[in-house]
Amino acid sequence: MELWALSRVLFTVKKVLDRFLPALAWKRLGDYLHETQLLLSIQSTLYWDQNTRMPVEGASWRGEQLSLLAKKLHARQSSTQLESLLTDAKIECSQALGLAELGPFTVSDLSRNIELLKQDLERQKKIDPELVGRLAISKAEGYELWQKARAMSDFSMFAPALSNLISLRKEQARQLAEDRSCWETLAQPFEPDITLKRLKELFDPLRRRLPELLRQATELEPFQSSKWDLSEASQHELCEHLLDCWGRDGNSTALAKSPHPFSITLGPKDFRLTTRIVSGQPLSCFLATAHEWGHSLYEQGLSLNRVNWFGWPLGQPTSMALHESQSLFWENRVARSYEFSERFWPYFAKAGAPLNRGLELWRAMNPLTPGANRVEADELTYGLHILIRTDLEIALLEQGLPVEDLPYEWNRRYRELLGVTPKDDGEGCLQDVHWSEGQFGYFPSYLLGHLISAQLSNAMNKALKDIGLEGQDSIGECIRSGQEKILLSWLRKEVHPHGRKMNAEALVKQVSGSNLSSSPFLSYLENKIEMLTTFT
Repeated sequence: MELWALSRVLFTVKKVLDRFLPALAWKRLGDYLHETQLLLSIQSTLYWDQNTRMPVEGASWRGEQLSLLAKKLHARQSSTQLESLLTDAKIECSQALGLAELGPFTVSDLSRNIELLKQDLERQKKIDPELVGRLAISKAEGYELWQKARAMSDFSMFAPALSNLISLRKEQARQLAEDRSCWETLAQPFEPDITLKRLKELFDPLRRRLPELLRQATELEPFQSSKWDLSEASQHELCEHLLDCWGRDGNSTALAKSPHPFSITLGPKDFRLTTRIVSGQPLSCFLATAHEWGHSLYEQGLSLNRVNWFGWPLGQPTSMALHESQSLFWENRVARSYEFSERFWPYFAKAGAPLNRGLELWRAMNPLTPGANRVEADELTYGLHILIRTDLEIALLEQGLPVEDLPYEWNRRYRELLGVTPKDDGEGCLQDVHWSEGQFGYFPSYLLGHLISAQLSNAMNKALKDIGLEGQDSIGECIRSGQEKILLSWLRKEVHPHGRKMNAEALVKQVSGSNLSSSPFLSYLENKIEMLTTFT
């Protein structure tokens, strides 16, 4: 070949490589994240099995499995290879090359993914791999001991494991060395950018107003109804019917039982949720299923974005408070509504409930009565349960509260705030699974979720009226007519697709036009109490 011809070929090859090789940076990064996500899915599958089917004697081996996975995941999430891939992808993004191969995503979306991945990488790099392994084993052991202690109602059986988990989490916060308090540092994975100051701003109005509303509620004339229960089979059938009414796809979802209800995603088309039967509480399983299905619907909404983003930050939940807002919307705004009871009471009656009208089911769904159990709590008292837990975990992590004093402090605060005293540790400080898994900083997300749900519901109601739905309460009209798909469609458009593009408060402001506030939630509760006063 002539020299000039060879030079021309080489020049052409170079132009082609210059044009297409940079796009490989995003593909290499995507492949790396895909493999990481596969490991995370295996970890989640082991967790699902641990909570649903695993025999008690499997706990020790499961702890070793999870520890090994946790260390391998940490190595991948803090590796120089990932750092190099992010650098190359950032260069590619800045040059805006290769975008045609990445679907309908903007340069800003790609840049935000890089920013969040870099942020997560820097966090992981600060943590000692040995600590990661110890935490994984301690969480598995903590969960096992919590189950045994709860069954025996004996906190002393669990106290050493809790002390160990607190110590390990404090060490994690020290290693991360962020410009935040210990609790704030541990809360970041659940609620990005949350501070104790902001939490105080949002929760202080609730501390003042919720006890006042509770006093109003306790003065309501009791609704006369007989005590009733349903068989386990009947409760299961009602839950299955609820999921079918709300559009459950049996090819991609599964329902099981566990000691503590939860929802989890094992893959882009594999959504699991659990519920539980509580003897003497025939609505517990039904409402828990509604709650966990709300979580799953959010994850499924995210998955619509996951064709390209599964394993990327923009395919991950915005925050746990936003996550909780979605579960609370379906449990409280929909399933506890008067319109839902009017439509659904015949199914309960057919299952054996002594009901003759929707009002009776609605009053049973909304007792507004203080109790010792958080999961079974009504909308009004639920926030008080969360304020107690939030204060106690901050005291354990930052204010020197001895672990052995937890049962006493728990019971004291329940007497003062709710006027009830748990009968034993199982009904008291052992009722929740979270601390047994080292999840400190999670509890406020539940109450923040109530605030977000109320504010987003107001925005939804206005939007539905703007498109022509009749009535003062457009959401209620959709529920009455069995058109919950309209509600889901709005959420799919306005709330679900954003992932970690912004934090929860920014999303709320984008959708509602206002900063997050406790006022919409308190107004919602005041209206419900007024309705209960009217419908006696």
